[in-house]
Amino acid sequence: MRTTELTFTSGGHRLAAGLAVPEGVGPFPAVLLLPGSGPVDRDSNHRRMPLDVTGTLRRALTAAGLATLVLDKRGTGASEGDWLTASLDDATADARAALELLRSRPEVDPARVLVLGHSEGAIHATRLAASGGVAGAVLLSASATPGEELLAWQGANVAATLPPLVRRLLRLLRVDVEAKSAANRERIKATTEAVVRIGGQRINAAWHRQFMALDPRTELARVEVPVLALTGAKDLQVKPSDLAVVAATVRGPVETVEVPDVTHILRTQPGAPSLSAYKKELRGPVDARVVEAVVRWAREHV
Repeated sequence: MRTTELTFTSGGHRLAAGLAVPEGVGPFPAVLLLPGSGPVDRDSNHRRMPLDVTGTLRRALTAAGLATLVLDKRGTGASEGDWLTASLDDATADARAALELLRSRPEVDPARVLVLGHSEGAIHATRLAASGGVAGAVLLSASATPGEELLAWQGANVAATLPPLVRRLLRLLRVDVEAKSAANRERIKATTEAVVRIGGQRINAAWHRQFMALDPRTELARVEVPVLALTGAKDLQVKPSDLAVVAATVRGPVETVEVPDVTHILRTQPGAPSLSAYKKELRGPVDARVVEAVVRWAREHV
């Protein structure tokens, strides 16, 4: 593949992106890949959590004949800005600017551009697909549940999957993890600042307020292009059952895939699902069934 480093401007910040183009004569079909939440770079990597979700898919899609564009989020990689002060809407604006950059490139056929998002990235991918200008969308580990309801569901999963010793200690200390999480959400909703301190930790309050107010079904109902929605059966951060909601809500054709034994970070996890197993999972690659499904669907549609 041929790779080109690019920059573009969004929200007054200079952001960095990488364009990869297959060998051969273009213009090529293309995919914009959007990573999940937090200070991860264009390949979905953080120094303490190298997810490599968009990195793995970028390499596979380019090898399959599609051009790919990935971007460093604000304050990560080579991009300016601060991810901690960027709201959910800011991130969507950055993704939209990256999409326009991809569509403008001479190596790319603007009529055959897909958008792919993982986790939070799926929110932005849905918004872009709802606005038009793409040929389809791939939604990986995507939620169709209102944001505040989803955070409560996640909190219950965290409490349920804590090691037995930790759960006993919390009971002794009379600490209710779910109640504490609910109280923190109420504190965040009452704020107006971009960044606040909760439990001694600085939190992107602007992002959380917008996420809690979000109902993904509103944007999903505006999507008329083909959609691939894929979620792991052992996902504890979004509901696998939301695949049916996506299929029932999107106005275009939808293919849903629930991958057995796969978690939110798109790795295989044997045994009972647990968030505490992520560190061990990251020693292995993104599940091959995920990669194969995405590449197959993308080739079929563009």
